[in-house]
Amino acid sequence: MKELRTEDYLEHIVDSSGDILSFTNGFTLEAFKADLRTQKAVVMSIIEIGEAATKIAASDPDFVAQNDGLPWSQMRGMRNRIAHGYFDIDLDIVWQTVVSAIPALNQQAEDLLNELREGSEPGPSPN
Repeated sequence: MKELRTEDYLEHIVDSSGDILSFTNGFTLEAFKADLRTQKAVVMSIIEIGEAATKIAASDPDFVAQNDGLPWSQMRGMRNRIAHGYFDIDLDIVWQTVVSAIPALNQQAEDLLNELREGSEPGPSPN
């Protein structure tokens, strides 16, 4: 099995955050709360984002320090809360994350991934 690199994990963050945006496109909080399939898909995608952020932080802490515009600790924290408290998930908090954090995360991670692929050294993200 191929060893994953920072770029690979960052791609997982882009893909999973993009999936969340796709899954919830056109949804309201009420529609989200009424759709178990979408809830589970979003929650799993949040776990994937947090897991990728955890892998990057463990394997490439300099990258995390240089790119502190991404919410590294929040991604890991949300994953831990969901993974360890799965039967007590607050859908209001999940939805708030979907609408307030995921669009920016998707764009920031995609920009950073493009920088890596272009071979430029990514630097600190503007806040």
